[in-house]
Amino acid sequence: MLQPDYPLFVFLPGMDGTGQLLRSQTTGLETGFDVRCLAIPPTDLTSWEELTEQVVDLLHQELQDFPDRVVYLCGESFGGCLAMKVALHSPHLFSRIILVNPASSFRRLPLMSWGGAITSRLPEPLYRLTSMGLLFWLANLERVAPGDRQALWQAIQSVPQETSAWRLSLLSEFTISAAQLQQITQPVLLLASAADRLLPSVPEARDLAKHLPDVQLVVLPDSGHACLLETEINLYQIMQKWNFLQPALVATPQG
Repeated sequence: MLQPDYPLFVFLPGMDGTGQLLRSQTTGLETGFDVRCLAIPPTDLTSWEELTEQVVDLLHQELQDFPDRVVYLCGESFGGCLAMKVALHSPHLFSRIILVNPASSFRRLPLMSWGGAITSRLPEPLYRLTSMGLLFWLANLERVAPGDRQALWQAIQSVPQETSAWRLSLLSEFTISAAQLQQITQPVLLLASAADRLLPSVPEARDLAKHLPDVQLVVLPDSGHACLLETEINLYQIMQKWNFLQPALVATPQG
């Protein structure tokens, strides 16, 4: 449902690229936002720079009639890295930024950094088998409802082997310097899962928080990497609790 009188909430998804894994948060977010989810085609093999330009172009299209609209940018995991790229590219577009277990620590893990090369060489049946194993690493499954577990599995299956290898290679080359982080001057809400089995999200979040000028770090003590699927996590309520919401400032349509 479109809600043009509300601030725009733009979600950049994880490695699956579907945007479907925001599903359990959408109803809560629509209390105060007009929600959009980026969908990256399953065969997309574009660079960070091209992905960044595509997101910015889509945002410009969204803001044609309401150029002064308040925009919240939210990125999860792979999307957290993309969100930082987008915020650095066009900082004037965003009022606030939310990073959920950003995968910026990927390159620090030697085994992970080889992930793209290994994935590209796996026989197809073995690739599918290892994809099944990802469920355990991606989510604290006992905190995820059965329907959302199925959605997570479908999202994993939707990524072709070549695309998975490519996106892993993007993560292995992703870097962001302290000087770049200091340029992100918008308020940032940084969520980190303490029970993340996939990445060291809490140490990474603490490292990022040292350099972000205006940041609130929230540690989710029992959550896994895909925390937004968990029944006990309500992103809108977290934003309320940490006073991360601001009054809507929506411009009148031009022309």
